[in-house]
Amino acid sequence: MRVMRHERLRRTLAGTAEKPRMAVFHSLKYIYVQIIDDDKGFTLTSASTLEKALREQLNGKTCNIEAAKVLGKLAAERAKAKGIESVVFDRGGHMYHGKVKALAEAAREAGLKF
Repeated sequence: MRVMRHERLRRTLAGTAEKPRMAVFHSLKYIYVQIIDDDKGFTLTSASTLEKALREQLNGKTCNIEAAKVLGKLAAERAKAKGIESVVFDRGGHMYHGKVKALAEAAREAGLKF
């Protein structure tokens, strides 16, 4: 069902060079974020809780709301370093609550506009 919801979302969501797509995915163990230019089919920047430095910072708790907040802030900082100020948020078919909502709010607080 998540895949069906994501396909339905992707019919209307697309990232451009000026406003790329911020795609979020979470498994049972990790959370992943990519900022993608769909016109070129190119990932501009990415972040995940799979990264060793982030895992150490989170003390092994890599898929909870606190991890999502840290990851959202990190993704926003990396995007701003690449000159990206505004994105289209793609929740990946997941419901907008819990980890997905925490990640989005943390990215907004770090200065990324949706």
